[in-house]
Amino acid sequence: MHKNIRPKSLEEFIGQDKIINSLKIAIQASKTRNDHLDHILFYGPPGLGKTTLAKIIADEIGVSLKYTTGPSIEKVGDLAGILVNLSPNDILFIDEIHRIPKPVEEVLYSAMEDFKLPIVSGSKRSAHTITINLQPFTLIGATTRFGMLSPPLRDRFGIIFHLELYSEEEIKKIVLRASSILEIDIDEESAYEIGLRARGTPRIAIQLLKRVRDFSLTQRNKIIDKEITLKAFESLNIDKNGLNEIDRKYLKTLSENFNSGPAGIEAIATSMGEDKGTIEEIVEPYLIKINFIVRTPKGRILTQSAKEYLNIKEKDTLF
Repeated sequence: MHKNIRPKSLEEFIGQDKIINSLKIAIQASKTRNDHLDHILFYGPPGLGKTTLAKIIADEIGVSLKYTTGPSIEKVGDLAGILVNLSPNDILFIDEIHRIPKPVEEVLYSAMEDFKLPIVSGSKRSAHTITINLQPFTLIGATTRFGMLSPPLRDRFGIIFHLELYSEEEIKKIVLRASSILEIDIDEESAYEIGLRARGTPRIAIQLLKRVRDFSLTQRNKIIDKEITLKAFESLNIDKNGLNEIDRKYLKTLSENFNSGPAGIEAIATSMGEDKGTIEEIVEPYLIKINFIVRTPKGRILTQSAKEYLNIKEKDTLF
């Protein structure tokens, strides 16, 4: 049977403390006013809880949540079909909101500001605009690419939150909570080892927990201890820094092909044969967090910590 390990309330949510406190105030104010919540934008790397927070907000207010994604809203009619079916104060959650087509985005401005939907009917000379009145609603947008949002769309969100990568201790708590729900017998040391390798991301932590559990089962271990956890990560080729094959490939490419930088993201992606978006969204945020690379106007540069990790020694002088 599938067990849902997502937190169901703000009280259950671990981490992102400043955001949680701000949301509690905003939700309480919304209930007191008996009015819709301001439009909210969540941005940050994937797997940090943007979708989970949207569901929690809807539950805490007691309204319905309609989920969609930017790429799935191809034309204005798709957006209209969603908006006209919202009840008062409902929440519309748009994931990957930076990928909404421009014509749809422009119609969304009016819907967000005035709760009106201007629809152009007819064609050429017979074209005219029909305005549909909408119920007050809250738009929650989520994006991993904040810089790709147009300023007019960004400015229409009353509340903007940047979700940060989690600390090892926060991840450890998430792992222990999830293991309790999944009935996985794991000790605190092992949960912390998972936290060290989860790249500050709860989604990755849960995936790693399940991989360690599966490895433990093959070894016929009833309790997951530190020894079996370290063996599992050795088999998964994930080191104590949380780095995997693609991370090491990135660091080696920057070191060997570009003399430790500076190098542009396009050049690095081409040399690696990897997607630029994957590198920017998945690989680089964590390498920046652990101080292995820095982004400069001229490009990416390896730090001294990364050079030590790669065992790169400065050239010795002869005299």
